[in-house]
Amino acid sequence: MIRITDILDTMTKYNPDGDTGIVERAYIYSARVHEGQVRLSGEPYLSHPLEVAGILASMKMDSVCISAGLLHDVLEDTNATEEDLRELFGEETVKIVKGLTKLSALPYNSAQARQADSIRKMILAMADDIRVILIKLVDRLHNMRTIQFHKEHKQQAIAQETMDIYAPIAARLGIYWIKNELEEISFRTLYAEVYASISGKISKNREERDAYIESVREYISEKMAASGLKGEVSGRHKQIYSIYQKMQTQDLPFEEIYDIIAFRIILDTVPQCYEALGIIHSLWRPIAKKFKDYIALPKANMYQSLHTTVFGPFGERVEIQIRTREMDSIATSGIAAHWSYKEGKALPSKEGNPFSWIQNLIEAQKEIDTPGEFLEDVRLNLFSDEVHVFTPGGEVRSLIQGATPIDFAYLIHTEIGHQCVGAKVNGRMVQLSYILKTGDIVEILTSSKGTPSRDWLNFARTAKARSRIKRWIKAQERDRSIQLGREMCEKTFSKYRLNFSESVNSPEMAQVMEQLGFKTIDDMIEHVGYGKVTPRQVVQKFFPRLKPAPDEEQSLFNRLFSRMIKKKPADGVIVHGVDDMLVRFAKCCQPVPGEPIAGYITRGAGVAVHRATCVNVVKAPRERRIDVSWADDRSSKYPVRIRVRSFPRNGLLAEITSLVSQQGADVIAVNTEDNADRSRDYICSLTVDGARQLDSVIAVVKKIKSVYDVKRLSTSPEEH
Repeated sequence: MIRITDILDTMTKYNPDGDTGIVERAYIYSARVHEGQVRLSGEPYLSHPLEVAGILASMKMDSVCISAGLLHDVLEDTNATEEDLRELFGEETVKIVKGLTKLSALPYNSAQARQADSIRKMILAMADDIRVILIKLVDRLHNMRTIQFHKEHKQQAIAQETMDIYAPIAARLGIYWIKNELEEISFRTLYAEVYASISGKISKNREERDAYIESVREYISEKMAASGLKGEVSGRHKQIYSIYQKMQTQDLPFEEIYDIIAFRIILDTVPQCYEALGIIHSLWRPIAKKFKDYIALPKANMYQSLHTTVFGPFGERVEIQIRTREMDSIATSGIAAHWSYKEGKALPSKEGNPFSWIQNLIEAQKEIDTPGEFLEDVRLNLFSDEVHVFTPGGEVRSLIQGATPIDFAYLIHTEIGHQCVGAKVNGRMVQLSYILKTGDIVEILTSSKGTPSRDWLNFARTAKARSRIKRWIKAQERDRSIQLGREMCEKTFSKYRLNFSESVNSPEMAQVMEQLGFKTIDDMIEHVGYGKVTPRQVVQKFFPRLKPAPDEEQSLFNRLFSRMIKKKPADGVIVHGVDDMLVRFAKCCQPVPGEPIAGYITRGAGVAVHRATCVNVVKAPRERRIDVSWADDRSSKYPVRIRVRSFPRNGLLAEITSLVSQQGADVIAVNTEDNADRSRDYICSLTVDGARQLDSVIAVVKKIKSVYDVKRLSTSPEEH
């Protein structure tokens, strides 16, 4: 176990004027509150915060950061209080420790919700002080080093979360040594047999490869020296996880993966880097499309280097990185190599700074409703590779891989995105869904009459673009709903000779709003427009003694919901939280009892009931979704369509309809379609009483001779 004196000695070496006193106090306090606690390994719990502080000291962090590392678990795992920490260590340390504290005390519906909220809190905290995430990464690193003491299922869960979240964050911050170690341990935990297999194959010819590395290293050094370049040359085996990734992406066995060795050349100046690149390419033939210039086009995490892959001395592939000493320091330590965070300053909000991705992610999470959507957005926007594109003026902009002109437009400015009507890439018109590539010159065409489209969400990739589009759509939905809700309330109130506009500002209406659970009048009117609250509920709570005549209510209903009364309400469906709401089944997915369902409030046509997995309801705005369920007392039959694909033969149709009828289902109509491969499709419209009966129908039809496929059909997406 590392000792506090070792940490203090390390601090004194790189920062003689640092405040070692706060670190000593943090050590004493942490030792006291953690006294008697032990880790799963049997070691005193204090060993963990000490190791975390030791790693932070090796990264040359400031004293507040190291003291927070010693205290990072005290609020969660001991009886320590924020007041104690504030009095002893100051507000700066308390903010960092609070940002590191998990949300384990709060109830959640699922592990996914807990993970999403933990990451959400972490992102918000690191925007305020980047040291939060540095400590969190080091905390996770030490926990991964001792992961073997957990039960196997726990090891798997921790390793997967580390691979999905923490390793990519370390990469995004440019701290590649932490990223590499987290990935290696996670991979070894998740895929122990594969890890052992690759490790064994590498070890098999280790001595031979080491000799090869040394000979090539000396050869490169000699050529550099002959050209007057003084620098360092090193060689190494690639990580096992990196080799595994190549095997997967290239679909090759280990024996055919040749570039498992990499060399690094470190020089003093940028011109020397390009000169060295020329020497390497004169020695060995470079591989097309394997050259990347991260010096001219740095990564968002400030990483700079020249990358090239060549056919080496014996025709094998060799990867070579060339960079300056300063670039190597940043490549090793990433964000930790800079001192801008060391006084606890908030991250700059200006676009183009190395931390703008954090600000974009914070803004995006405000527009995201579900934990799953949030986690997917984090993975999509935080951990994707980058492409570098140019504005027409030659300025470089970095976007995630898979980004489109819409993402580029919103990156430039929100209004540019909102007014986008087209895009040119390299001088040619392209679709807005075009996937941008590094080196593209992008020009956005705008119009003052242009507005965002919901379809953009199908191909917008960045958090910023998606959040701005959703915000605009939500605002438009709200405005329309408030307008409709106000009209509905005015007409209902007028039936009782009441003026809704005058009633809105009355104390009685404020009570109605409170009883219905709304903070503002507009919120209540919006929900009336959406259909989640009826005008009758509002007027009855406003004036409880009023009881509308049935004919008056029907008259109002006819005028306001003329489209809805033409449709028969769906039988056997309960709409939760709303009375008197007409219901219909969506034609796009045709749900039947026994299947999970979801409701969607349409405009002027009541609640549409969809299958829970239907793409229309999944993409629907959260505000227009409503909980529905199947009632116990159902008597109706429900329409479905199936496609029976077979080779034609006499009597087949009669056999199909006979077997369907034997299962208790009714055949309403059958259409036939002949295919190019001489097969025939029978499109059967049926009515069934539920999912179980439908499954029985499909099962018996599949057994018919000549039938080789039976599939339930959905129609095209509906308009809402």
